Amino acid sequence: MIPIQQEATFTDTPVSTRDIQHYMRPGTLQLGSLPPLSLYMHLPWCLKKCPYCDFNSHEMRAADLPEQAYIDALMADLEAALPLIWGRSVQTVFMGGGTPSLFSPQAIDQLLAGIRARVRLAPNAEITLEANPGTFEKDRFKAYRAAGVTRLSVGVQSFNDDFLRVLGRVHDRAQAIAAVEEAAHAFDTFNLDLMYALPGQTLDQLRADVETALALVPRHLSIYHLTIEPNTYFAKFPPAAVDGDLAADMLDLITDLTGAAGLQRYEVSAYALPGHASAHNLNYWQFGDYLGIGAGAHSKLSFAHRVVRQVRARNPALYMTQAVAGQCVVQDMDVKRFELPFEFMLNALRLASGFDVSLFAERTGMPLSALQAGLDQAQAQGLLDVQGTRIQPSVRGFDFLNDLQAIFLPSAR
Repeated sequence: MIPIQQEATFTDTPVSTRDIQHYMRPGTLQLGSLPPLSLYMHLPWCLKKCPYCDFNSHEMRAADLPEQAYIDALMADLEAALPLIWGRSVQTVFMGGGTPSLFSPQAIDQLLAGIRARVRLAPNAEITLEANPGTFEKDRFKAYRAAGVTRLSVGVQSFNDDFLRVLGRVHDRAQAIAAVEEAAHAFDTFNLDLMYALPGQTLDQLRADVETALALVPRHLSIYHLTIEPNTYFAKFPPAAVDGDLAADMLDLITDLTGAAGLQRYEVSAYALPGHASAHNLNYWQFGDYLGIGAGAHSKLSFAHRVVRQVRARNPALYMTQAVAGQCVVQDMDVKRFELPFEFMLNALRLASGFDVSLFAERTGMPLSALQAGLDQAQAQGLLDVQGTRIQPSVRGFDFLNDLQAIFLPSAR
């Protein structure tokens, strides 16, 4: 679940180009240091738009992909953004979509070479590529590994052919298994995506999906509850919803099965073997910085006196034209001081281990007192545990995460 790909309300009209001094001017915050920096690249095309998907994705056949034009646009976009991240090391790179594995290994190799030529990648930087089994070909994943990708995330969603058809996926069970087996052969670390609470799904069917996934020995497993998002096919034609009690039983089953396989639930929707948590996603949840390039990509960047969010043009053709002209940013605004506590907690509370109190001041430039009323309320409701300097969701808080996060909304108290 990558937040910078989601729907937003804005136009594709470029904002005025701003000099770096604009971001360095005095402001209401005082950050003593800058957080870790990640790079996200959005590759927006898919073979087919899934009925549940609200990401910025567009149908296109692989043969028609404008690979070179899009890579040129990404590099122009990155170069225009370099003054905002000058001197900072990029800790992780994530290629999301869409379906990035529609792009050829040669294109991914060129893209990563272009990034290395323009930014300073940290030693052993995690470089993730999202892939779908419907784009899987023998040895294709090995070629991505040779291009420099270090981690593959395979969007399986289900191993049940009936549910795959309901979800509009272009692959079947056999293709999914073959793709994951190839990922396991090519990569030391790989992720497998599943969904649960599918229309008509039973506990036994979910058990079969999770057991099939675990038999393939993924180092990391992301499992998301199917949700009906606005502006999707499912929003217009809702499928049968799974009862809330059954969905809770499903989550308990997932936690039991993954725990027995040695995977730890370190984030609300993520389970990993020790040492295989997603470094890129951890940076999101710890309120780190990320530069997002590509059609519709979002950025969150910190400066000495402010935290800034940017959005790129969503339409791929328009994005490519605007990026080459150095004008693809369509939204650029400071995060308001009163919004920062909620934004921080919205992310940090997704982690089972929570956060150390010092992290809040480091990432927001604000004192812990800005959170105190919410912390007191959440503790009183049994949703939050405070142990020394560490704040983390309780078992109940993890089960009712939306309620816990909502306590920190500026208007909630």
